Amino acid sequence: MIGDTIGSSYTDTLLLFQQGQFALAKADSDSLQLAVTHATQEAGSGFEGTPIPYSPRTDDAVSLTLLACFFLSSIALSRGKKFLSQQVKDFVLHRERASIFDSSTAADMRYLLVLVLQTCVLAGITFFNYFHDTSPALMSHVSPLLLLGIYVGFCLAYFLLKWSLYMFLGWVFFDKNRTNMWLESYSALIYYAGFALFPFVLFLVYFDLSLTNLIIIGSIILIFAKILMFYKWIKLFFHQFSELFLLIVYFCALEIIPCLLLYQGMIRMNNILLIKF
Repeated sequence: MIGDTIGSSYTDTLLLFQQGQFALAKADSDSLQLAVTHATQEAGSGFEGTPIPYSPRTDDAVSLTLLACFFLSSIALSRGKKFLSQQVKDFVLHRERASIFDSSTAADMRYLLVLVLQTCVLAGITFFNYFHDTSPALMSHVSPLLLLGIYVGFCLAYFLLKWSLYMFLGWVFFDKNRTNMWLESYSALIYYAGFALFPFVLFLVYFDLSLTNLIIIGSIILIFAKILMFYKWIKLFFHQFSELFLLIVYFCALEIIPCLLLYQGMIRMNNILLIKF
């Protein structure tokens, strides 16, 4: 009888203990499920952010390029300002003989080559910003640094092609002295176009000029440069009134058509890059 009582008490205690363990396990399971549900609700309560579109003003490569152009132009102005001022005088005043190879030193030529490269770089950044506004899909598919390098390469190839074309036509139709004078004047325009483009590119990149202002200001700079080139052509190659028509035809063939070809070449390259990438 005592044994039955002890056995019954032991059985009841064991049952109570097992029920307590089951309740604790169930509580832990419920707490874990609640925590998981709460975490899922927290994770799902947000919304997907909108990515910031690419902008040249936030690109470190563009900023470093402009900074390098500033330092290079400052060095060229400080050490070659005498020669650069002489270039302006020679452009405005008509001389009988070219003096670029006689009055310039090797250091001057190095600085002038740097200025030519700077002009090509700034023109490339201008085209880069233009296509960023007109073809935003291009910037999301192709690396901006690659695009900038391609546009700068196009501008450099354009300058080298024009230089070679002028030398060839001068060799065929004119004497060496007149050809050298024109190449000297053309180089002076390229140098100072870089100085004019630098503040324009700064405003274009960091003050977010609209596409309309970009086209207007860029067209003004281009037209003014072409007017100066035509003025120098008249000074060098115009001797009779009957030659004026031929001069205008040559000017359109050598100055306007290559600009259109450069633009169309960039458009085709952009289409190829969109297809490849």
